[in-house]
Amino acid sequence: MRQKIDYIHQNPVKRGYVDQATYWRYSSARNDENEGGLIDICKLW
Repeated sequence: MRQKIDYIHQNPVKRGYVDQATYWRYSSARNDENEGGLIDICKLW
């Protein structure tokens, strides 16, 4: 599961839209870094 999530987080970086996954406004990577995303993410899996 973690591998798939990391892959999804890196898509905007690989595409050249941002330098880091946390810079992408719509990414749940922001929640992983406690920066707050647009929606709350459940991490109990």
